[in-house]
Amino acid sequence: MRTLAIGDVHGCLAALERLLRLVAPVDGDVIVSLGDYVDRGPDSKGVLDRMIELYDANLLIPLCGNHDEMMIEAGRGNDRSMWLSCGGRETLASYGHQTYDKRYDRIPARHWQFLEDDCRDYFETDTHLFVHGCVYPDAPLKDQDNWVMRWQKLRGPIRHCSGKTLVCGHTKQYDGLPLVYDETICIDTGAYDSGGWLTCLDVESGRYWQANQRGEARQGHLDDLR
Repeated sequence: MRTLAIGDVHGCLAALERLLRLVAPVDGDVIVSLGDYVDRGPDSKGVLDRMIELYDANLLIPLCGNHDEMMIEAGRGNDRSMWLSCGGRETLASYGHQTYDKRYDRIPARHWQFLEDDCRDYFETDTHLFVHGCVYPDAPLKDQDNWVMRWQKLRGPIRHCSGKTLVCGHTKQYDGLPLVYDETICIDTGAYDSGGWLTCLDVESGRYWQANQRGEARQGHLDDLR
């Protein structure tokens, strides 16, 4: 059984499908998606459809990212200006909505349910911690601030009091490669950028795979990045 972490997808369905073919998850594998399924890329609707397929097949543990939170808040009728300026326009277009639409009736109820109910703030194994953004080093995950877990950028290595390795997204790595510290790994590798990649990491072995929107793929090992 593998524990596979997938970084910020941001509407990049072509990269996600290429990555899944490369990794080839099977029954018994656990995929932990680190959030930010929507915004900026061209097909947020398709990404959520695919994530829901994986979730319903009991392969996926989805986390909620800050972009997913912005979409939820806009759907509830709260201020949507920040969401639209941060990629919400592309998300709405993937559903056939215009930015001036006030009701998002083309977004399926199952998509809202996935974002609001199925996505978690964190996940934890015997050896690793998974969040979208960051954590306080001196607090267990159940006592963390949700804002920190969804919005705070990674400023350096986190040595968590549990002794476990933190795996996160959110802090984009502009060189397209995972950021590796002794106890912290960030796998947001800018999938939506023209030179960016979507990353999947086997957290136990340290092997990683990457794919992009052009259908290209590559792989490596964390030891080579230290």
